[in-house]
Amino acid sequence: MRVISGSLKGRRFSPPKSFKARPTTDIAKESLFNILGNRLDLEELVILDLFSGTGSLSYEFASRGCSDITSVEFNYRHFTFIKNTIKEFELEKKIKPFKADAFKFVKKCNQKFDLIFADPPFDLKTFDNVPNAVLDNDLLSADGIFILEHSDKKSFESHPRFQEVKKYGKVHFSFFE
Repeated sequence: MRVISGSLKGRRFSPPKSFKARPTTDIAKESLFNILGNRLDLEELVILDLFSGTGSLSYEFASRGCSDITSVEFNYRHFTFIKNTIKEFELEKKIKPFKADAFKFVKKCNQKFDLIFADPPFDLKTFDNVPNAVLDNDLLSADGIFILEHSDKKSFESHPRFQEVKKYGKVHFSFFE
């Protein structure tokens, strides 16, 4: 795996083969960041990365100038990998990792975020609860955006705060405000 753009462009990180995370593909990640880069000043954003997995999105945000990123991962092995990669990439001042259940984290969190990204395991039994868990806890700043990565088998278009969906093969990003 690699960081696609920014100050860490080309830096590689390799999770162990036994890793259970399903990282966002490079094509989908690049497309997502092209959209975000055209809409937002990434350097000014306060970011929450839920279900961080490998930490790939957090590293990409940091590489593109974001300096206030909270990365939440429940799996201890994944969390340890993220912490080690943050240290290796010297991102300790930009990314704050938390080992926590994402649902419990959003309930207890009292910070506002400009952008919240969630990439839960596609087979998560409570997957459909993620949008409400995030949006009902008043974590978004006034003009904030919540992005949910999901498979082509899910649709959130009937959600009252749904804005749009971007599709990249079997990977979809639903945007909420």
